[in-house]
Amino acid sequence: MDIKRVAIDAVNEKIVMTVVHMDYKGQVAKRINEKMPLATVKGFRKGQVPKDLVEKQYGKKIKQEEVQKVVDLALERFVQSERLNLLGTPLPIANENFDWDAEELTFEYEIGLVPNFTLDLEAKNEIVKYVVTADDKLIDGQVARIQKQFGTAIPQEVVAANSDVTGTFVNEEKGINNSTTIAADLFKDAATFELFIGKKVGDVVTVNTSGLFEDDHQLMDVMKVAHDDVHGLAVDVQFTIEAINTAELAELNQELFDKLFGAGVISTLEELKTKIKEDAESQFAQQADQKLLGDVTEWLIENTKFDLPAEFLKRWLQTVGEKKLTPEEAEVEYARSEKGLRFQLIEGRAMAQSDIKITFEDLKDFTTRNIRLQMAQFGQTNPTDEEVQGIVARVLSNQDEVKRLSDQVVAEKLLELFKEKANPTTKEVTYEEFIAASYGE
Repeated sequence: MDIKRVAIDAVNEKIVMTVVHMDYKGQVAKRINEKMPLATVKGFRKGQVPKDLVEKQYGKKIKQEEVQKVVDLALERFVQSERLNLLGTPLPIANENFDWDAEELTFEYEIGLVPNFTLDLEAKNEIVKYVVTADDKLIDGQVARIQKQFGTAIPQEVVAANSDVTGTFVNEEKGINNSTTIAADLFKDAATFELFIGKKVGDVVTVNTSGLFEDDHQLMDVMKVAHDDVHGLAVDVQFTIEAINTAELAELNQELFDKLFGAGVISTLEELKTKIKEDAESQFAQQADQKLLGDVTEWLIENTKFDLPAEFLKRWLQTVGEKKLTPEEAEVEYARSEKGLRFQLIEGRAMAQSDIKITFEDLKDFTTRNIRLQMAQFGQTNPTDEEVQGIVARVLSNQDEVKRLSDQVVAEKLLELFKEKANPTTKEVTYEEFIAASYGE
């Protein structure tokens, strides 16, 4: 057998195989001999059919099957021996004039190759690493929410200026249907809440979303409007009142502090504010890290140029999966997945260039940290090592979980690499400023 690569361009090649009689004749002969005792041909008893008739009736199909086995095995070994880094799998090139009776049988496969490119993580960029601080407004607001949350709700007959009103915002056309609790300070214009004054449970108040809040993004929280729809949204929404309460605020005393953080952890309002600031900024740091990872990812995709074997991949997409795709469907699927594929290749190159490897110990340590954090959230602040490792072992016995956690470990390692190499500009902002920056506004 002769097998070779034929270059088309940097990311597209053909593999051409020429199969001769010696490559398959022995196995075909063996199959014919095995077939003879079982062959049935009219006019002959089973097992008594002459060999030439058996070959005539079954030989072509057997030859095709054995040749295909030879080709498949040779193709697999050739890809391995050449250390080809493929995208997708080899696709056979159809030959309408293929002659199975020829002395030499030629098979061609098209392949798509992973592109060779340089990844410059330290190139000049305008990426910002945000340091998000909890300002006094946020901290004081959180103190007020704690007092209200742990205070006593007093039911009211009608809405007053100091009422908390629970109900559901609805607009069927925009798919808005969300239950929430509102208060006078929620709206941008104080006059808006006056529409609720004097209303009772069961009454319906209509407001318009245009300019309803200081920041249109609040529509996402209050009414669950998608981010892409919040800007300039101007529709009427109906709020059906379901409950009316005033809050008797909880006292900021030791009993409340112990309820929040455990006995004796804090004992003054200043310590409470310090704790709120620490906890908030810890959460903000995680959000800022995710934004940094996303921003670096987008920058690398936009600025790392390489060709993909696009047409090959579109044809390949038509052949994989339970449902075969039409050319039009494959075109859509490729457009949808191209960006992800590009980053997958960039991610692999970044890890290879920096010699980043994911070991089982990395995975185990990451899972252990996650389990301890989750247990702490449910009040188990001091679990034994035996308890934690038992849970870790169960989690890592699930292959789907291993894949999910491995992706998170990779993201964590890449984030540290990007912080080190990408040289982002550090900028200190409030949480409100961070949210505005996150949505590009």
